[in-house]
Amino acid sequence: MRFIFATFAIAVVAFNACAAEVPGAALYQKRCASCHGAAGQGGKKFEKPLTGDRSVPQLSKQIRETMPEDAPNSLSVADADAIATYVHDAFYSLAAREKNHPPRIELARLTIPQYRQSVADLIETFRYRGQWDDKHGLKAEYFSGRRMGNDKRVLERVDALVNFDFGDKAPPDVKTEPHEFAMRWSGGLLAPETGEYEIVVHTDQAFRLFLNDNTRPLLDYWVKSGTDTEYKATLPLVGGRIYPLRMEWTKGKQGVDDSKTNKPKAKPAFVRLEWKPPHKSREPIPSRHLTPNNFAEVYVSATPFPPDDRSYGWERGTTVSKAWDAATTDAALDAAGYVASRINQLANTQDNAKDGDEKVRAFCAKFVQRAFRQPLTPDQKSLYIERPFTGTTDLTLAVKKCVLLTLKSPRFLYRELDGGTLDYEVAARLSFALWDSIPDEELLRLAAANQLHDRAAVAKQAERMLADPRAKAKLLGFFTHWLALDHAAEVAKDAKRFPGFDAAVISDLRTSLELFVDGVLWSDKADYRELFTTDTLPLNARLARLYGLELPANADFQPMKLDADKRAGVLTHPYLLAVFSYNAETSPIHRGVFVSRGLLGVALKPPPQAVTPSPPDLHPSLNTRERVGLQTKAATCMTCHSVINPLGFTLERFDAIGRYRETDNKKPVDSAGSYQARDGKTVSFTGAKELGRFLAESPEAHASFAEQMFHHLAQQSLRAYGPKTGEELRAAFADNNFNMRKLAIEVAVRAALMPRQK
Repeated sequence: MRFIFATFAIAVVAFNACAAEVPGAALYQKRCASCHGAAGQGGKKFEKPLTGDRSVPQLSKQIRETMPEDAPNSLSVADADAIATYVHDAFYSLAAREKNHPPRIELARLTIPQYRQSVADLIETFRYRGQWDDKHGLKAEYFSGRRMGNDKRVLERVDALVNFDFGDKAPPDVKTEPHEFAMRWSGGLLAPETGEYEIVVHTDQAFRLFLNDNTRPLLDYWVKSGTDTEYKATLPLVGGRIYPLRMEWTKGKQGVDDSKTNKPKAKPAFVRLEWKPPHKSREPIPSRHLTPNNFAEVYVSATPFPPDDRSYGWERGTTVSKAWDAATTDAALDAAGYVASRINQLANTQDNAKDGDEKVRAFCAKFVQRAFRQPLTPDQKSLYIERPFTGTTDLTLAVKKCVLLTLKSPRFLYRELDGGTLDYEVAARLSFALWDSIPDEELLRLAAANQLHDRAAVAKQAERMLADPRAKAKLLGFFTHWLALDHAAEVAKDAKRFPGFDAAVISDLRTSLELFVDGVLWSDKADYRELFTTDTLPLNARLARLYGLELPANADFQPMKLDADKRAGVLTHPYLLAVFSYNAETSPIHRGVFVSRGLLGVALKPPPQAVTPSPPDLHPSLNTRERVGLQTKAATCMTCHSVINPLGFTLERFDAIGRYRETDNKKPVDSAGSYQARDGKTVSFTGAKELGRFLAESPEAHASFAEQMFHHLAQQSLRAYGPKTGEELRAAFADNNFNMRKLAIEVAVRAALMPRQK
């Protein structure tokens, strides 16, 4: 403690010494230090450190308008500029803080997504890996009669989805009589994100559904009784992976006599396969998440873990607790039991086979090496492979010991441990950046051949890896965070004000936003600027009807012009506008915080005290803009709201569910706004369209987007990679015409090639 006080005293002396040398230092000590501390560390009146990310011009403007607290606007422009320059360079800015406390790449354990993906890939090493391509839907086989034999197959094709109402007829184009026929659908199901999935089958006939288990049905009503027509089950799935799916359905010969012909009349039949993915409502499983190709079973670690640290804005594996250690043990035991029960399949052997011991040991050797991401040392081979087999002839028990030892080892659970070789470290950093998982066979082959030294080779691999569904799932996770959808679990609106805005609409809106982002990201140019410059959105029949357009009933999502020349891409997407609104009214504050903090990277401090928004009834003559202006006019509020409000006001032409409007509370909407850029220039906007164009071209927005992508992929502080890395990343983004996929590659390559700190 004595050392801490001594260090702080030295710092204060150093800052005081600057007063005679640095313009503005003496003014700060005289006018500001009593409240904020001699070194900006905070004082009795303002306990929080004086830190932020505003530029000198922005900081100077804030100082003039809000300080001193008892006499705002009393400082001259020259004095405010001098204080701002000193504060910014001494301790306020990120550069100053990094100079005083240089950041480092932190030792990190696997995050929860990394753990689940890695264990799944470890086991998949020993299985057939199917090919995800541009074929969508399920392989469909139609049979005449109830028996599904090759001699009874009358048609084979790809069905986009399973959603049929046959009535009392036979399936179209199928040569069978309507009383008795059968179908089998098979292929794979892609889970877009990790979470609980509810699988639902609607039918009045017998069926069984296999999902991620080819031997045990998830739903089995092959012998059907009763009148139920809805059957459901819930299971956890890991995002970015494809799970084998097979559904068998049969219609029996049931009916009633037709009194005129004395022949049995076919009974109506229907079948529909649905799901309820995370954050969505129930719907028929879309074709884009189905494939007719074959895939092997995926191991899903369902052990609950304590949440990863997200205090920095991205998932970090920097906290280790007893709960986390216990979770890794439980997860390792579960995986060991799973592997041991399937060891013959995974090791390609049989019980009592002559070469069984040899094949199982070979399995263990490959399992451990893949888990550690490095060639094994003699000591590691002895501990993790030979030792489990010592003193036992029970191969199943030996496999359990091997898997348990491996999955509890720091070599598996932690990244960036000493003792590895450069190429293998590059391979691991690259795979964790893009897949949240261990390197695949191709990366390990290149590492073994010492071919991952140079940037071009690593970039080529990153481009290959980006096409994998695991990379697409990780980028979906990035956009979910960038657009602040992490906190959008509950969106509810006043039913009287917004009739028809129900759970199904909310689910469709989220899908629309995901499809919009996906369409830009995977287009030829992948141009970030297009996210803010288009008024074309994916809409289905339900959304089109709510937002004033027309589509045929049950029409699927398709690009449509919505409020032409008024919208600005994601900025005015109805889902985001609804998320950042109240139950019945808009919220310029929530929308402004999203734009300033999320899109422009402005650091906003929490309000000094919790404030309840002014209800409309309190000021019935005011519209939303006027109420917000009234409530936030105090000097203490305007420190942040001078940035927040003018940005949020630009979106006021869109109501609480994102519909365009001209009036609010019977008054014309004023959507004028502004923003003081870091260069000190104030940019004015007349509405969302102009704000969208500004965000598309703003270097601040580009830098914020690049930095957030770096944090999401590398899961380390950008500044730990050097003080110039942020600007270099922004420049590379611009040089590549703001191609978001190339930015992801650039981020992954930089993270992979960064040498480990000693």
